[in-house]
Amino acid sequence: MRRISRLLLPLVALVALADCAVAQPQPAAPTVVVIVRHADKAAEPANDPPLTATGVERAQALAALLSDAKVGVVMHTPTTRTRETVRPLAEKRGLTPVVLPLGPAAVHASAVAEAVRLYPGQTIVIAGHSNTIMRYIAALGGPTRPDLCDHQYDGIYTLIIDGTSVRLVEARYGPPNPPQTAPCATMQTRP
Repeated sequence: MRRISRLLLPLVALVALADCAVAQPQPAAPTVVVIVRHADKAAEPANDPPLTATGVERAQALAALLSDAKVGVVMHTPTTRTRETVRPLAEKRGLTPVVLPLGPAAVHASAVAEAVRLYPGQTIVIAGHSNTIMRYIAALGGPTRPDLCDHQYDGIYTLIIDGTSVRLVEARYGPPNPPQTAPCATMQTRP
């Protein structure tokens, strides 16, 4: 009997140690928010245009770029161009996108930030508009910057939100932007 208890003692100690290791709190994963402007849009219909052929190519490039990013949530405004921008990614990941309501710029940006807070520790992709992207970034704790120009489609902005720390990484993806044919113009109204 004494021999059995000597053999069991190390086993009991190992189980207790493993139990303590499991009980240790793990640091929370950061929330990663990837924000893009909708891909290149057609001129017509003016109120809700679809993507151009280049826009469709850009949307597919976004899905390819983020194929290994463990995206858990996709969000877009209720416009055709934002929906079509994230559709290839959402389909590839088997996700049903969250549709973000439109409204006055400040209210809309705050609503987007609130929607992001519902998914802590996840990777979220948001498609917005030239006059909303920088507002989303600011509402989520990133830097304040001017709106995008109408010809700019290739920016991808990644926010890493880790507690109270927010880091912004900016890159380019997909086909090059169309040439700038006029001075930088931005939308002054809602998307």
